[in-house]
Amino acid sequence: MAVFLSRMGRTAFRRRWYVALLWVVLLGALGFASTQAASPPDDTGSMPGIESQRAYDLLQKRFPGASQSPNQATARIVFVAPGGEKLTSSANRAVIEKLVGEAAESSQVQAAVDPFRAGTVNKAASTAYATVTYKAASKDLTDATRNNLRKAVDEARHAGLTVDVGGPVLADAAAGGSGELIGIVIAAVVLLVTFGSLAAAGLPLLTAVLGVGISTVSIMALGSTLGLSTTSSSLASMLGLAVGIDYALFVVSRYREERGHGHSPQEAAGRAVGTAGSAVVFAGLTVVIALAGLSVVGVPTLTKMGLSAAGAVVVAVLVALTLVPALLGILPNAVLPRRIRTGRDSGARTGDNAGTRWARFVQRRPVPVLLASVIGLGIVALPVLDLQLGMPGDESKSTATTERRAYDELADGFGPGFNGPFTVVVDAKGAKNPKSAAKSVAETISATEGVVSVTPPVFNPAGDTAIFTATASTAPTDEKTKDLVRAIRAERPEVTAETGATFLVSGTTAINIDVADKMQSALVPYLAVVVGLAFLLLLVVFRSVLVPLKAAFGFLLSVLSALGAVVAVFQWGRLADLIGLQQTGPVMSTMPIMMVGIVFGLAMDYEVFLVSRMREAYTHGERPAEAVVTGFRHSARVVVAAALIMIAVFSGFVGAGLALIKMIGFSLAVAVLFDALVVRMALVPAVMALLGERAWWLPARLARWLPRVDIEGESLSRTPAAEAEPAPVAEAAHR
Repeated sequence: MAVFLSRMGRTAFRRRWYVALLWVVLLGALGFASTQAASPPDDTGSMPGIESQRAYDLLQKRFPGASQSPNQATARIVFVAPGGEKLTSSANRAVIEKLVGEAAESSQVQAAVDPFRAGTVNKAASTAYATVTYKAASKDLTDATRNNLRKAVDEARHAGLTVDVGGPVLADAAAGGSGELIGIVIAAVVLLVTFGSLAAAGLPLLTAVLGVGISTVSIMALGSTLGLSTTSSSLASMLGLAVGIDYALFVVSRYREERGHGHSPQEAAGRAVGTAGSAVVFAGLTVVIALAGLSVVGVPTLTKMGLSAAGAVVVAVLVALTLVPALLGILPNAVLPRRIRTGRDSGARTGDNAGTRWARFVQRRPVPVLLASVIGLGIVALPVLDLQLGMPGDESKSTATTERRAYDELADGFGPGFNGPFTVVVDAKGAKNPKSAAKSVAETISATEGVVSVTPPVFNPAGDTAIFTATASTAPTDEKTKDLVRAIRAERPEVTAETGATFLVSGTTAINIDVADKMQSALVPYLAVVVGLAFLLLLVVFRSVLVPLKAAFGFLLSVLSALGAVVAVFQWGRLADLIGLQQTGPVMSTMPIMMVGIVFGLAMDYEVFLVSRMREAYTHGERPAEAVVTGFRHSARVVVAAALIMIAVFSGFVGAGLALIKMIGFSLAVAVLFDALVVRMALVPAVMALLGERAWWLPARLARWLPRVDIEGESLSRTPAAEAEPAPVAEAAHR
């Protein structure tokens, strides 16, 4: 493989303008195709295999046209009377009716009912709410529609009422704000310090952005055909940018090293793609495995996101193998440090640097370093035992938002469980008396401890299905609410035996509980599939049994410690003030699995690039201990730089106003921190020092069976250079 990739790199270097033009034309063509393609579908949010989804499907079948479309936006306007007053007074009532009437004037409003006609005023007449239903999804509402609602709300506030709006209609869509820009700036600075050249620092950013652009417009072009929604590109963009920078960074770094060894620009590009490119190919394959493994979760949205992101990784690999050497051909000397371009330094580095000194330090004390790494990460991972998954809603937002204030006002006026009632669907087809059966189901649930109210059952036209709501005494994200849902469902066999009717529990709260349970049960199988397949791939790459085992163990340590840190901060509230977190709660259900996919990709990048240099030195005759030092001499700085870039980019999301975005950014940043700076920089050399020659042990029978992929580029040392070119230093001095 190394010879094939080396030829590919030299060809891209020679045909540099054609290769660069081809990528630009591809981006333009796909961009044009995306503008002509039909709009991508909205996420349905379907979750096969959970009870709340079956209840929703039954409602769609038995109550056709009666349920609101999941893509219709809804605004819940909450009114709170001034101290000592009641909303039912003539003055306050007039203000509320005027607001609802003005809110209904927009052409995008389907219905708006004031609280006095809907009966949504609490017993004390201190709190009430009106529901405004729109014809379109929140993202499709016009500015005029939103401004119309804002204007009506402001007028009511000026009249003395406290008015807030729950739901997504007036929600702030800002995600990371200036924090993301700061992260990108820090990434550019790290690249500049690492390479000492503006061209070398800008090249990985340029190629990564181009790769993400191609992936994004491809998803947009194929969205309607393959059913890819706009959210399918979110993970693809984030991971495509991350691995795109890493892969280009690895190739450029190896190119500079080969130039320092006296190779011509073209030969250096070929060798860089043949060696670092081989590592990129197999690192990319492990990431694709992790992302394709999302299909085992059984969630269509996650499957599409995983496959879209896998496509983005494939594009990043192809860019690193073709466009990067082409740009090196366009700027063969500009990516070199100034001291080399001016001829003051050959660029060859065979002596000690920070990487070699650290590697020798670890080799002298492998056991203390190993124990400190494992015990330290283990302590950080302990909170994961208390991991609680859920889907945080408005309650997790800042109190500066109107959605959070509306949530709190409803909880104060109507009780904590009011924000997440259960929807109970009674299937009475098998009952002799459907009405009596539905009434019996409602009475049974009403008598369950923890239920404070139940509405009368409402039947469909056929009279065989009823629906009612039940309100809990606890908040939707409270663990007691989860126990209550399970208790209600546990009563089903007895109710069915007595009445002949069965029931299903749904609603936002039940859906969130079901999704959390499904994600939690899928996390271990997903980890097993990903780590197992990656072990087999790394077995082929490194031709070793113990090195892949060490890689898998280190990855699990970094993931569990990152999850533990997330639980400690976002669930327990430790250091919450430091990142501006105002409300703790459960961890987002899909976050752990998404984090595993992204972190696995970055972890395998660092593992393959670092250990492949050790393997290369070992196959070229160095002793195991010196091979580790050589690997750190050439790779430690690049791996640390790549990790710092990712930490900077992900940390930019921690400054977001939304707790969900904070959680994603924080989890990825700490995961990269633990994996790159603890596992790869400390645990890996300690384990390699303890194993010695045994690190590269492979049973003879297995060695004959496994294919040789030559990731270390051993075959390149037996392959003559493609053509003679001027010595790089002389050429640089001449220029």
